[in-house]
Amino acid sequence: MDRSPGLSVRVRLTLSYAGFLMLAGVLLLAAVWVFLLRYVPDRAMLISPDDKPTNGVFPVRSTLLEVFAPRAAAVLVFLLLFGLLGGWILAGRMLAPLTRITHATRMATSGSLSHRIRLPGHKDEFRELADAFDTMLEGLEAHVAEQQRFAANASHELRTPLAISKALLDVARADPHRDTGELVDRLHAVNTRAIDLTEALLLVSRAERRSFTRERVDLSLLAEEATETLLPLAEKHGVTIGTYGDVAPTIGSQALLLQLTTNLVHNAIVHNLPEQGTVWVNTGVRPETVVLTVENTGAKLTPQLASTLTEPFQRGTERVHTDHDGVGLGLAIVKTITHAHDGTLTLTPRSAGGIRITVELPAISIAPHIDR
Repeated sequence: MDRSPGLSVRVRLTLSYAGFLMLAGVLLLAAVWVFLLRYVPDRAMLISPDDKPTNGVFPVRSTLLEVFAPRAAAVLVFLLLFGLLGGWILAGRMLAPLTRITHATRMATSGSLSHRIRLPGHKDEFRELADAFDTMLEGLEAHVAEQQRFAANASHELRTPLAISKALLDVARADPHRDTGELVDRLHAVNTRAIDLTEALLLVSRAERRSFTRERVDLSLLAEEATETLLPLAEKHGVTIGTYGDVAPTIGSQALLLQLTTNLVHNAIVHNLPEQGTVWVNTGVRPETVVLTVENTGAKLTPQLASTLTEPFQRGTERVHTDHDGVGLGLAIVKTITHAHDGTLTLTPRSAGGIRITVELPAISIAPHIDR
């Protein structure tokens, strides 16, 4: 925003300090006049006991004013100069932290997000501002780095189906008599994967922008809907699904939260034991939050591996691989949707194998039902 030039904060603080100092001096001199000089007589009063001549001259108001006024003016001039000089120095020391914050802001604007203010000293308003700015820079730097990794991974993932399609078309062009049925089937599969990946990227972007309408949602109903939808897939993999829990009302996007629940259940099914696997889906209510927990059986995971599973295009290479690995955005979408709803996501490896994933979202009160 273009603004017309004006006085700096340091100059305004200096003028304020000098002005208050001058005002205090004037009030002090006025107090001297009101409470002292007004009781001095305006003409000489000679009193001689026993009619003896007096020695010396009794001071009168006019004489004191002639002596007092030049000294008072000199004092006011001194206070003005002292106030300006002292105010300039004090204002500079007080505003020094703002100079460092401004410098850090300009560096961040130019693209340097690694710079930190780290303002020393005891806690005050300036240092709270500097600490908050450092925290913001730290989060922004991490977010930018994550977005750069995401963009690089997305480009790589999208390049793969495009490269495969190009190779298939080149083969078909080189051999016109080749059976086109197989080519069409392979192109269809590659194109389907590219579409799924693009839709997943759009879903992540939509959730990050929080461009959705919030409404009352019951996580227990979403859990039932997701398990019913994925029941054929579970039967195909020989996985048993158990759904239980309480009503868990929250505020958010029903479509996004259903996608979150579906991704969790789908992930628990396809990354399970080869035979006789189990998935547990549970909903519950805590004092201020509602909880959706999905856990499954499977291979043992390390905490280090579990902590990376929510990164985009990360797959648990130590887990059992299936033909339903997806596009690598299942848990990344879950993480994005959870954060967009001001919730928390926790991944905990089970000691017996598999993983427990807990989504905690803000709860809303359940109005009591009154029969009439």
